[in-house]
Amino acid sequence: MMKVFAIVAVLAAAATVSDARLKGKECEVCIKMVEKLEAKMKEEKIDNSKNEKIEDAFRDLCKTAKGRDERFCYYTGGAKTSATGLLQAISKPLGRFLPATKVCEGLKKKDAQICDLIYDVPIDLKTLDFKKSRVKVLKKILNDQFDDKCNGCLEKDDYIKKIKSYMKDEL
Repeated sequence: MMKVFAIVAVLAAAATVSDARLKGKECEVCIKMVEKLEAKMKEEKIDNSKNEKIEDAFRDLCKTAKGRDERFCYYTGGAKTSATGLLQAISKPLGRFLPATKVCEGLKKKDAQICDLIYDVPIDLKTLDFKKSRVKVLKKILNDQFDDKCNGCLEKDDYIKKIKSYMKDEL
């Protein structure tokens, strides 16, 4: 009976360890943000042993974050409006030179919703039929891909003209 209990305990422990590993696009936003933080630290020559400086660099990075990155900052405590504070869960592993995936695995253990964040797939404008698209989709394209809110656009044709003008600029 004790052997069976020991085997069950080992299997349960192995299952919880495998749950912490990242799969596919899981923690996509977290990994990108931690990599951006690492790049910012290299650029500004921030010492990895100083957790406070790492946290300050993360807060600075979060000031310019938008979309899913901004949501990640909110969850981890990098945004001013954050109710939680998981900054030490980012700064301490980075201080030990752990890779971004390991940092995000640790964050996932503390708060699973951090790893539920994934980036939206950009819409392919070459295959999109603008006339059949909804205005909501056109607004999303302008905001996400061109960072334009299109103030003054009233009708669907206004949004389509604006998108097509940006498409010509890219070519």
